[in-house]
Amino acid sequence: MKITRLFDFLYNQLENNPIPDSLVSKVNGEWKKTSTQEYVNKANTFSRGLLKLGIKPQDKIGIVTANNRTEWNICDMGMQQVGVISVPLYPTLSPKDYEYVLSNSECKICIVSDKDLYDKVLQAKQNVPTLTGIYLFDDVAGLPNWQEILDLGADDSTQSEVEALKNLVKAQDIATIIYTSGTTGKPKGVVLSHENIVSNVLMSTPAVPNLPSPSRALSFLPINHILERMIVYLYLSRGIGIYYAESIDKLGDNLKEVKPHVFTVVPRVVEKVYDKIYTTGANAGGLKTKIFMWALSLAKEYQPFEKLGFMQKLKMKIADKLVFTKWREGVGGEVVCLVSGSAPLSAHLNRIFWGAGIPVLEGYGLSETSPVISVNMMKKNSFGIGTVGPVLKGIDVKFGEDGEILVKGPNVFKEYYNDPEKTSEAFTADGYFKTGDIGVLENGLLKITDRKKEMFKTSGGKYIAPQQIENLFKQSPYIEQIMVVGEGEKMPTAMIQPSFEKLKSFLKEDLSNEEMIKKPEVIARIQKEVDRMNRQLGHWEQVKKFELTSNEWSIETGELTPTLKLKRKIIMEKNKDLYNKLYDIKY
Repeated sequence: MKITRLFDFLYNQLENNPIPDSLVSKVNGEWKKTSTQEYVNKANTFSRGLLKLGIKPQDKIGIVTANNRTEWNICDMGMQQVGVISVPLYPTLSPKDYEYVLSNSECKICIVSDKDLYDKVLQAKQNVPTLTGIYLFDDVAGLPNWQEILDLGADDSTQSEVEALKNLVKAQDIATIIYTSGTTGKPKGVVLSHENIVSNVLMSTPAVPNLPSPSRALSFLPINHILERMIVYLYLSRGIGIYYAESIDKLGDNLKEVKPHVFTVVPRVVEKVYDKIYTTGANAGGLKTKIFMWALSLAKEYQPFEKLGFMQKLKMKIADKLVFTKWREGVGGEVVCLVSGSAPLSAHLNRIFWGAGIPVLEGYGLSETSPVISVNMMKKNSFGIGTVGPVLKGIDVKFGEDGEILVKGPNVFKEYYNDPEKTSEAFTADGYFKTGDIGVLENGLLKITDRKKEMFKTSGGKYIAPQQIENLFKQSPYIEQIMVVGEGEKMPTAMIQPSFEKLKSFLKEDLSNEEMIKKPEVIARIQKEVDRMNRQLGHWEQVKKFELTSNEWSIETGELTPTLKLKRKIIMEKNKDLYNKLYDIKY
């Protein structure tokens, strides 16, 4: 069947490759499978319930969950096939943010996962005139539950109405409005059509390597984010069973239980996995540590797709047996590849993971491009460490005078919802979307050099690309987060949130964060790391001074976006005193 709308992926799976584990979530300690047929049946039931509730095509429904779960997908498909527009939201938003998004999008109802989210949305509801109801996935006594909508749709005699509406949905119709998490300012509502996302799924499919049959994917990145959402549609199109992790905290356990063949990550997850591996190996002691360090040195030099000589092959075989198999067991033991997006991945780490037999395919895109523009593939001429791979076929990329990546294609969004001014600003005169990223093409592979908006110039006229420097410094096990600053100043400096776990091990004392960062030996140890990393940088971009923060930067406290990017404006506001110390500013 020809796939032109998002729900076509589900019906294609039903027709050509129905599977028992189309969607799987852990419920009361057990993995509960939803087959393709059950998925279809429940989506239809939900559609009928929405119609009974008075929801009409082009109405908007908000949906927000603390963690990915099967119910989200059932609602998503149930909305799509009757022309209802979904508005997915992050669980970390404040009541004020919920009020803005739900009001701006004119949502009729909102579906939430739990009582905490219900309370936040309820607080927002009083200032959202269009919002008539809030429904929970969790069973909470006395509160409206999504089962009420399913009950309304239990009678299948109105299925003909669903089928009629399904036939009216066109590829160009709006499927979803995704509000960007935004590192600055109010979120913008990215309007995406069925065609936008479907085209991106189909264009991205060749990048997926051959997987065993049956195959499993583990999903833990927020499904309301377009990367994970598009990937989930791709899994659906390929007949890959989708298993939802319980939470990021239980990721390690879930990987061992599910044994996935593929899953998506953001660079910070790769960094944390590596930190854990490194700490375990470095602290093993004696011969074990020596073997670990020897194997690691081999991985650091590994060149994907290059033929190895006899001795090199033998060394890698020994290292694999003694060390790398244990790494792979830590991610389930059956991983074919990881897909990384959202932010630049350290070339150093990428090489190490490839050397250990855990290929990481780094890609690039934005919410506005549904999202993938380019991605590395497991083919010699379509892969390059330090790049984001070849541009997908069907997407036209060119570069502005300043190196900005400009994009045109069927995956590029329609507009920002209710914001013609920002929509106009987002495109060139000849219709190319302005990504805000700086890049180059090298041997047919796209390389991102920095965020246009994040680059700054020192008082000496030198341009600094902070993200590249930050990614380098985060290779240190002692540095959890770092933000390079210095716009208009004579030199770049940095605010550093150290790894407090690592510092406790280093100090062998149980101290508070505040106490640890004041210790002279801690400052000296971080200085040693800074000096080590600086040696890899040009003189003008070296971090000349740093200050340590005792606060842990997180999504919950507002310093990081849900995809773990730095919210630079907020970090700067919260750490004005550190900035003033860095540049000896006295107020």
